[in-house]
Amino acid sequence: MNTTHFISETASPVIFKTSWQAPSNIALVKYWGKHELQLPKNPSLSFTLSSCITETNVEFLPHKKDYFDFEFYFDGELKPEFKPKLKIFFDRIYQYIPWISNYKMEISSKNSFPHSSGIASSASSMAALSLCLMDLERELFPSVSINFFNQKASFLSRLGSGSAARSIKGPITIWGESKSLNLSSDLYAISFEDDINPIFKNYQDTILIVDKGSKLVSSSQGHNLMHGHPFAVNRFNQASKHLLELTSVLKTGDLESFMNIVELEALSLHSMMMTSDPYFILMQPNTLAIIQKIWEFRKNTNIPLCFTLDAGANVHLLYPKINKFEIHKFIKGELLMFCQDENYIQDEVGEGAKKCKFEL
Repeated sequence: MNTTHFISETASPVIFKTSWQAPSNIALVKYWGKHELQLPKNPSLSFTLSSCITETNVEFLPHKKDYFDFEFYFDGELKPEFKPKLKIFFDRIYQYIPWISNYKMEISSKNSFPHSSGIASSASSMAALSLCLMDLERELFPSVSINFFNQKASFLSRLGSGSAARSIKGPITIWGESKSLNLSSDLYAISFEDDINPIFKNYQDTILIVDKGSKLVSSSQGHNLMHGHPFAVNRFNQASKHLLELTSVLKTGDLESFMNIVELEALSLHSMMMTSDPYFILMQPNTLAIIQKIWEFRKNTNIPLCFTLDAGANVHLLYPKINKFEIHKFIKGELLMFCQDENYIQDEVGEGAKKCKFEL
C-alpha cells in the first residue's frame, strides 16, 4: 500500500460537529530516528493507555473561501500560539483530505492529565484531532469501512506526531514495517491481537513525575541526531530484534523476559542520546535513584516490577494488576520522595480511542 490509497475526493460541504477522545501510549520497543516525512527507522510497539487521554471537539463550518481556516482552544481558552504547529500538520495532510478547503474549523481540546506532566500529549492530541477529521470524511463518504477509518486516522496522526500513530487502537499497537509481522507498515500502526496473554490486558502503568519542566532537547531534535550516529544501524537492528522477541513474550506471559526487554529498550534509547553529537542527557539524578530502588525492590520481593522511560526524566512503572497493592505501598513509602512535588499518575492498558458526545 502507498500513500495514494489515502487521497480522498472532494465533496460538497456540510455542517458537522464531532468529538473524540484518544489516549496517550507508552512505547515498550522504542523508535528513535526518522526518515523522509515522519517515517520510522525501526518498528516500535506500545501499550495504549486508558486514563491519560485528550478529548477534542471540532465544529466544521462551511465557508465560501477556497482555503481552510481554524481556531484552536485549549481548556476553553483561545490559543493562537498553537496555530503554527497545527498549520504544519494541516499542510502535510491537505492532499489526503482536499475537502477541508471548504471549512473553517473551531477546534477545542482538553487533557485528562496535567500539561507538562511527563505524558506524551502530542500523541493523544494528534490522534484525537485526526479521528475528528475522519469522522467528517465518513459523513461525506458513507462507504468508508471501519478498517480504512482506523488506518487513515493513524496515517494522518502520524504526520502530526510519529507516536500518535499508535494512539488509535489498543491494547497493544505496532508502528513500522517488520518482516516478521504481516500487515505491519511504516505508514500507520496496527493492533497486535495475536492471543495476548491475559496478564497484559490490564497491565498497570504508574508514571512518576521526576521533572515537569520542558526538555532541553526536543524529541524532534533527538530524532535528527540519529542521522550519522555511529551506533544507529546497530540500534535499529536491536529494536527490530526486540520487537520479534517481545511479540512472542506477549503471548506466553514470560514476565522475566518482558522486564529484561523493556528495561533494555529504555536504557538503549537514552544511550543513543548520550552518544550522539552533540550529546545530551535527559535523565535526572532522581531518575537513576528510582531505577536503583526498583531493582532493589524486585530483587528482595521477586515481584515483577519494571520500568521504562520516554525521552525525558520521568519513570513509567509497569507491573501486573495483581501486584498493585504491594507496589503502591512501595511507591508511597520509597519512591514519591524522588518525584517533583510527590506527583505521580496512575494508569493502565486500555482499548484505544472512542467517540464522545459533542460539548459546547
